[in-house]
Amino acid sequence: MADKDTPKKHGKSGDAREERLKAALKANMARRKAQAKARAASDDKADKDKG
Repeated sequence: MADKDTPKKHGKSGDAREERLKAALKANMARRKAQAKARAASDDKADKDKG
């Protein structure tokens, strides 16, 4: 029962892991955004070629 009252402690390893995950997420989102932009540009170019 006393375990519920004690706050969970994140040591340096927990902080480091969180920072790594944050950096990985940011890189992943940037990569996905670039891919979507490239797809949109290639789709736009393909539409112009047809017409």
